[in-house]
Amino acid sequence: MNRRAFLKTSAAATALSASPFARSAFANMAEAGRWRAFEVTYRVEVQKPAGVTKAWLPLPLSEDTSYFKNLGSTWSAEGGRASATIEPKYGAGIAMAEFPEGVATPTFIVVSRFATRDRAVDLAKPGNARPEDPKILQRSLQATDFIPVDGIVKDTAMDVTRGLRSDMDKARALYEWVVENTFRDPKTRGCGWGDIKTMLETRNLGGKCGDLNALWVGMTRSLGIPARDVYGIRVAKSEFGYKSLGAGTEVISKAQHCRAEFYLPEYGWIPVDPADVRKVVLEEAPGLTLASDVVKANRARLFGAWEMNWLAYNYAADVVLPGTKFGKIPYLMYPNGETAAEKLDQLEPDSFKYTITARELKVA
Repeated sequence: MNRRAFLKTSAAATALSASPFARSAFANMAEAGRWRAFEVTYRVEVQKPAGVTKAWLPLPLSEDTSYFKNLGSTWSAEGGRASATIEPKYGAGIAMAEFPEGVATPTFIVVSRFATRDRAVDLAKPGNARPEDPKILQRSLQATDFIPVDGIVKDTAMDVTRGLRSDMDKARALYEWVVENTFRDPKTRGCGWGDIKTMLETRNLGGKCGDLNALWVGMTRSLGIPARDVYGIRVAKSEFGYKSLGAGTEVISKAQHCRAEFYLPEYGWIPVDPADVRKVVLEEAPGLTLASDVVKANRARLFGAWEMNWLAYNYAADVVLPGTKFGKIPYLMYPNGETAAEKLDQLEPDSFKYTITARELKVA
């Protein structure tokens, strides 16, 4: 077991205790809001090992932000070897375990702690944002396997934003277009893989967060505005009354959710989440439409704000897991595993046999 990362916890908790708490309406959330701390436990049990068995889990954001602090992780693999690494391109933290042939039930446990606070950017007050690394901005303009930035993606984005001049207006227009023209499809497995070219070519604009937010990211990038998906998981209920936008129990094995953000020099990174607007329409209450008051309020809030009952993992795309023999995956938001015989289905926690639980920690 590795315990080194938990050494950060005590000092971080002391810092949290001094943080101010400004409770306000979601629409007016302040960056200096209340810090909350959580512990998330992942338990992976491979039921049918064959030969060498491997498993990989996403870790919390490896770099702290104004709304997120990584308080460390531990990992253990009974009968095997466990370690962690930082993926070089995007800086994604990955915990991994390898079990030799003969281990009856390979079991991999990772415990992660983090602190977070609600995030909002005052779009009426551009400030002196800290400049971003040019390499990160350049990477946030590039195509990925499932998110091209040319062809029908760029053509659609140009049509939507025709006549607009500012990047802020263009990003908002694309957000409104995604909200208006897509829908949440409950039949989509997991969060969807975000094959946005196929979505646009077929005009089948249904999906989940991995599809709808990827569509916004791809179109935004195609106009030369840095944008990225942020992959994560919901860890607690919404404190703003949205049943559909929180985790209902401590078991969060199926609560994965990706969000998005874009960068403007005068603001820094600006959070958005058009997919959660569509989630409210479908799941919050029967009969809701875009014209419903609860949806309109959420739609306005989610261009510029996130409620942080959510653990952010990484920004990584086209991920090659260390030591895998099955090629890359579109993103790292779920537990992954493989045996000598097969790749395990990350979207099926019951058959893959993994459980993710979350609990809130007391902050003095």
